[in-house]
Amino acid sequence: MTENQGKSWSAPWSATVLTLFPEMFPGPLGQSLAGKALKNGIWRLETVDIRDFARDKHRSVDDAPFGGGPGMVMRPDVLADAVDHVSGTPRGGGRVIYLSPRGRRLDQAMARELAEQDGVVLICGRFEGVDQRALDERGIEEVSVGDFVLSGGETAALVLLDAVIRLLPGVIGDGAALEEESFAQGLLEYPQYTRPQNWEGHAVPEVLTSGHHGNIRAWRKAQAEELTKARRPDLWERYLRSAKSRG
Repeated sequence: MTENQGKSWSAPWSATVLTLFPEMFPGPLGQSLAGKALKNGIWRLETVDIRDFARDKHRSVDDAPFGGGPGMVMRPDVLADAVDHVSGTPRGGGRVIYLSPRGRRLDQAMARELAEQDGVVLICGRFEGVDQRALDERGIEEVSVGDFVLSGGETAALVLLDAVIRLLPGVIGDGAALEEESFAQGLLEYPQYTRPQNWEGHAVPEVLTSGHHGNIRAWRKAQAEELTKARRPDLWERYLRSAKSRG
């Protein structure tokens, strides 16, 4: 087991990752804003090697699936022991999540939920998955980062953690920036422009250089609505329902 921890503070947000490849962490989360926040103690990371809970000298964690079929399945006894070990520690009080294509889809609302809690325990699967009994008996929820298959849950865990960590107080200095992002208002983000004002025959929309903040806000909202309606009709319908419920 390894632990990465910045300078101590009263209650850093805690991420505990159960994995067969602890060396994959913090990975990109050790860089940029997330890496700075890790060093400053805004959040803490612990990796737990699932193989430490194997029951034989070969450190086996998987076996063939009952009923036949390709691949191997992670054993329930090994995984449950790893989960129980973490749950019995002070950092183990958060939600326990297994990264799985069949889980609830990760979205911005879930990222905010997790950021407002004390932390999370993430289980990274491999092979053909994990024994269902471990999920059922330990009350483990399943979360998906998208409708595609990855080689393992580690990449998905990095995605989830990145989405959450950037929402923690103190990670992004300008809180207003978070309010302007995609999904913050239920819409995709409006187009962005910067210097040069004219580039390859294309000029920045005049409204953005007008200095009229009311017109700029109205233009950005209209652009966000247009993009959302065209590219994400599912979000657009949800946005309309939300606006209707607000009166």
